[in-house]
Amino acid sequence: MSKSFLFLLVALGAIAIIGWYGFSTLTPRITEQTTTLEVQPTQSTSFVVNKTAKFAIYTNGTFRVFTASMYLNLSEDVYIQGDSPNVVRVKKEGITWDDFFKTLPFKLTKDCLTTGTEETFCSGQKGTLRFYLNGIKTDDLLTREIEETDKALITYGDQSENQIQEQINQLDK
Repeated sequence: MSKSFLFLLVALGAIAIIGWYGFSTLTPRITEQTTTLEVQPTQSTSFVVNKTAKFAIYTNGTFRVFTASMYLNLSEDVYIQGDSPNVVRVKKEGITWDDFFKTLPFKLTKDCLTTGTEETFCSGQKGTLRFYLNGIKTDDLLTREIEETDKALITYGDQSENQIQEQINQLDK
């Protein structure tokens, strides 16, 4: 019985040593494979698009015209052209109304419009700056992505709802 016990003990020891050796040599391979399979972050890609939208700006009932060359073709991603200066052409996905207005030589925030000639129209005692998108009052217009056939109206003054509706209707012409 002691020979079979000794044989069994030697066999179990050999299996343990072989198992330990096999496990310790496989561990680096598993780590190497895991390392090579890690996903690396990539830069996001912007897709080229071809959208058009309309916009109009009124100050105290006066329609602002953007035919001067200082307003035209100022960006590859979003721009207006002289033959249709109230049509926004969007060439890159994700462009917001704010992105578009920042390409033009004036400033527009949710509270103030400062024209290219430095006239300033801010919400306050003399009037209110309002934003409409597709006929609906939209206070966060500047953060909205420009979509195909959007119609944006920016109007400043003390216009009645009927006067504002007339301005919105002009975008359909």
